[in-house]
Amino acid sequence: MARSTVADLAPEELLARLRDTKEELFKLRFQHATGQLSNYRRMGQLKREVARLLTRVRELEIAAAEAEEAR
Repeated sequence: MARSTVADLAPEELLARLRDTKEELFKLRFQHATGQLSNYRRMGQLKREVARLLTRVRELEIAAAEAEEAR
């Protein structure tokens, strides 16, 4: 299954991926704290993914607010 870009995701998919990514990041942080983490690079990748997803969520919020004001 090919991963779609953040811009292509529907709002529901966007929020689902954000939830899943945050959950995975939490698990990795727990592994790091207990000394069991073997792939440190993945933490950085997930942090960037969360930032991308949050940016897209905010873009959609702003677009919806502007559309509401235009009415």
